[in-house]
Amino acid sequence: MKKTILFISALLLFTVSTYSQQKVIKTNNEWKKVLSSKEYDVLREKGTERPFSGIYNEYYEKGIYKCAGCNTSLFNSENKYNSHSGWPSFDRSIKGNVIDKTDNSHGMERTEVICAICNGHLGHVFNDGPKTTGLRYCINSVSLKFTPKK
Repeated sequence: MKKTILFISALLLFTVSTYSQQKVIKTNNEWKKVLSSKEYDVLREKGTERPFSGIYNEYYEKGIYKCAGCNTSLFNSENKYNSHSGWPSFDRSIKGNVIDKTDNSHGMERTEVICAICNGHLGHVFNDGPKTTGLRYCINSVSLKFTPKK
């Protein structure tokens, strides 16, 4: 009986720990109330900030970059590098928190990256990154909020 209870407890703990936070679903009007106009343009309308204009482009403090829409952890500062593209670049995302999606807009095929929790547009990922992963997550600063390492 004790072994059964311990097994069930361990299974429940594993199950709870493997799920991420719940999806955040809001109407356009609800998003407009909680996001700035720039954040709304990028996160909800798939806009892009001008290169070299974002606050995190040349920002290298230690911590976590989170989604400006729902506060989900997206990128670790240890994976940030200067790609000289004009946007913050990372060689990997936090597993399970970023989704890749085919983007055929503007007459080209790219891979869009979105927040797995609120479906907010973050930017794009390219296969021209550093040797560590070969990936360059090219992310709009306005789609991010930074939390410093304590």
